[in-house]
Amino acid sequence: MFRGDDELKYYKKIRLANNMLCIIRNATMDDAKSVLENTKIIREETDFLLSYPDEINFSIEEKEEFLKNKENSSCEIQICSVVNDRIVGLAGISAVGSKDKVKHRAEFGISIEKAYYGKGIGTALTQACIDCAKTAGYRQLELEVVAENKNAIALYKKFGFTETGRNPRGFCSRYTGWQELISMLLELD
Repeated sequence: MFRGDDELKYYKKIRLANNMLCIIRNATMDDAKSVLENTKIIREETDFLLSYPDEINFSIEEKEEFLKNKENSSCEIQICSVVNDRIVGLAGISAVGSKDKVKHRAEFGISIEKAYYGKGIGTALTQACIDCAKTAGYRQLELEVVAENKNAIALYKKFGFTETGRNPRGFCSRYTGWQELISMLLELD
């Protein structure tokens, strides 16, 4: 991980649990189509994320603009995991706000295709985002997770995230009704 010309940059090669090579790096404008494809795949596989596949209405041009803004940011980043030249997971950090009272806080999000669960990608993406958040000067990383998502909660706790609250009606799933959301944070200093 490094900062280049006031931009957050990340690049790392890792070996997965199945011995496959995985590249963890910034998602770029050129990845827009692949990022959209990955986003739809993951939303078809899980009910633990904010949106459904039919709610992903970004055009490729809009996704390119989003990724361009992340590429050129000194405080936000979109990171992808690439296996066999295909994006299989995404993670990122976004500023909570720019006002003095909240500029120390960043939000963290992550998603991985089910075929790649348990291989080390979640750990690598989480560590990458923590490293980038520290480099950007954040003092706190925050997230919300569906209470039934035990694997994600275990991952976050492994890195030291602690629970700060619960919203029993945080999501209303099309399939299961109310989903409790757990708010978690990691102090970075």
